[in-house]
Amino acid sequence: MSRIQAFATHLGQRMMVPAQRLLSRTAVGLETGIQRLGIFYILMGYLLGRAMILQDLAPFATAYFIVVYFIRKDKVLLTSIALLMGAASHSTSHAVMIFISLAIAFMILRVQEKRVKRELNQAPFIVLISLFISRAAYTYLSNEMTLYSTIMNVVEAVLAMVLTLIFVQSLPFLTSRKYHHELKPDEIVCLVILLASVMTGTIGWTIDGVSVQSTLAKYLVLTLAFVGGGMIGATVGVITGVIISLADVRLVEQISLLAFAGLLSGLLKEGKRGGAALGMILGSSIFILYVGDKQSIIHSSIETLMAVGLFLLTPPFLLQNISRFIPGTEENEKSQYEYMKKVRDVTVGKIMKFSTVFQELSDAFTQVSIQNKKEEEQESMDMNEFLARITERSCQTCWRKEKCWSEYGTENTVHILGELIHQLDAYGEIDRDRLEGTDYHSMCGNKEKLERVIYEEYFAVQEGLFMQKQVKDSRRLVADQLAGVSKVMRNFANELGREGIDLSLQEQQILGALENIGLSVQRVNILSLEEGKVDIEITQPVCDGHMQCESIIAPMLTSIVGENITVKSKECDVSGDGTCVVILGSEKNYSVSSYGTGVAKDGRLVSGDCFMTMELGSGKYIMAISDGMGNGDRAHLESTSTLQLLKELLEAGLDETLAIKSVNTVLSLRSPDEMFATVDLAIVDQYYGHTKFIKTGSNPSFIKRGREVFMITANNLPIGIIEDIEVDVVTEQLKPGDILIMVSDGLLEAPAQIENKEMWFKRIISELKTDDPEEITDILLERVIRSKFGEINDDMTILVSRIDQFIPRWGTFPIPGMEPIQRPKRVS
Repeated sequence: MSRIQAFATHLGQRMMVPAQRLLSRTAVGLETGIQRLGIFYILMGYLLGRAMILQDLAPFATAYFIVVYFIRKDKVLLTSIALLMGAASHSTSHAVMIFISLAIAFMILRVQEKRVKRELNQAPFIVLISLFISRAAYTYLSNEMTLYSTIMNVVEAVLAMVLTLIFVQSLPFLTSRKYHHELKPDEIVCLVILLASVMTGTIGWTIDGVSVQSTLAKYLVLTLAFVGGGMIGATVGVITGVIISLADVRLVEQISLLAFAGLLSGLLKEGKRGGAALGMILGSSIFILYVGDKQSIIHSSIETLMAVGLFLLTPPFLLQNISRFIPGTEENEKSQYEYMKKVRDVTVGKIMKFSTVFQELSDAFTQVSIQNKKEEEQESMDMNEFLARITERSCQTCWRKEKCWSEYGTENTVHILGELIHQLDAYGEIDRDRLEGTDYHSMCGNKEKLERVIYEEYFAVQEGLFMQKQVKDSRRLVADQLAGVSKVMRNFANELGREGIDLSLQEQQILGALENIGLSVQRVNILSLEEGKVDIEITQPVCDGHMQCESIIAPMLTSIVGENITVKSKECDVSGDGTCVVILGSEKNYSVSSYGTGVAKDGRLVSGDCFMTMELGSGKYIMAISDGMGNGDRAHLESTSTLQLLKELLEAGLDETLAIKSVNTVLSLRSPDEMFATVDLAIVDQYYGHTKFIKTGSNPSFIKRGREVFMITANNLPIGIIEDIEVDVVTEQLKPGDILIMVSDGLLEAPAQIENKEMWFKRIISELKTDDPEEITDILLERVIRSKFGEINDDMTILVSRIDQFIPRWGTFPIPGMEPIQRPKRVS
């Protein structure tokens, strides 16, 4: 391309952009002007006022008037004038008939509004009554009342009532700028009936023998066929032809002509406007050449060319706007996608706002812990206040006050009071014998009263401190929970806000592969191809129990997708249409089989230990052991409730670290008498084998890999002891064949002669000859008990899990000539 050509192209593009903007603004301005002036209502009213069917019936005018009265009352006057003008252009008697009908309808509406609330569902009956009364009165006054005229009056009134229902559905689409949802099939039919009814008002209009009505009808069919395809084109052609033939029985051949031309135009729409126009020309020409004479052929050809010309001159934005409301069109899908995207963005925005609010609330509660330093500084002031209250209640009224605080000295007296408080704090009581080396016995003359005051004030302070601790723990729990909820909502919003991608190519690849092996599949819909989150929906005929989805489709998808695929769910012939909808998704790469058991101290029935295993979802497998402090029912209740709360928090989507912290806070709140529990938690990712270990005061875990034994340890305090704990997470990569062994402290209490109990237990594990979890638990438990000569000095619990490579029920098979499909990454 030369520089001159490039410059010309660039200049043309620069000039086209302002032109397109000007055209768009002009169109919007013109549409706004038409809406405000009511030109559309006037034009439709004029043509519907002229419209008649079966030579004598005029059901359109009254139905149109009533619908406009209900949906746009401000346009009623203009509509009425337009209807009467259109009727007058046809004949005076027709105008009189329309005037009577409109007057009666208006009076009924005014009377009804004074008595009951105006509702749109009353409109068809008002049209039926007003049109029947007006027609009956007209025929009676004109001495034309016969049985035939009465029957025709009833037919006209019923048709008008039906047209009212049709206009109610279709008129808002043409007159309202707020109409956004796509048209349903019945709404499309109603819209075509309305437009065809309007066209009947042009019957009799000709330009040098060329029918305006036929030209507009072909233009309507061609436009909607280009927008909606062959089915829409044929449907519009039939409906338009039927209504036109009712208006003029000589045009009955228009039904076949318009239907055939509309079908061809829709089938050739892939050739853009030229293809659709060629379809209209071919359809009209073939039909008119078969049934028409020479003059009809000339006039029909001119009408077709004029319709094609109008179609080619139609602005593209107008066709695009129409396409947005026709189901199945590209513009409609784009409009629906934009609408769903907007809804999704609004939803994501609201969820993120809620997440931010929860995080701010969490920060507000967390700020209390930031003031720890100020609280520590306040402790000395609280001690001084504590001593002041003791002195005020005991020394102020004592006759030896001056001797104690002056002769013995203030510092010495304060030191003695401090020793008394220290004894009460350390031993729970005041023992005077421990104060033999002080001046307490010689200086204080009212020891009983002083000690009683110290007891009272001390326990009052302790109660206050306990309440403060409870409030602080409650605040921390609320802060952690709010932070966890905020994180869950933020993650959900991020997942919801991900931008989808077009997977139609991959859908066609899977559909082709299934058809190549002889399966009849109706539809393949890929919802996700993300690794580990594959979600594919396949619709196929019912296989009569042959399980093709499990034995053929899932193994084939495993081969071409590149990861294990399994049937998640299936619905066979639910709707009675002979189809089966199968949902296939990612299958885990690893499977975990577990077995746990335990014994209580001294052979009792209730153990203070508790264990659990569960599938968490998203391919995660949970194993946990909790050991409550002590033994018996209380310890069992503590360990059981700990694991139950932990399970609920993890199922709710909270991070495992935050879940442990939340359980710790709950225990510290619920256990004022220093009740605590250990937690040994392992979370296995069954897709990749990554395993997280979280241990709070629990024993080491052991991984047996062949003859080797690895020990997993972590230095965390048991939960419920201190207010705020730091949780260390240890991550290990497990492999197929690994055996994970988790135990409570009772099993690691080796005989007294063994110094390193962990190494002793590792040696026992390394000597195991079996990999069955149940057998391992029995062997280890029996070995430990035998080493203690049958004595069970503490609760013992053991949980063993074996990691295996997942083996699908059906083996995969290669597809000749089929390469693995590409799995594009989702982007936000």
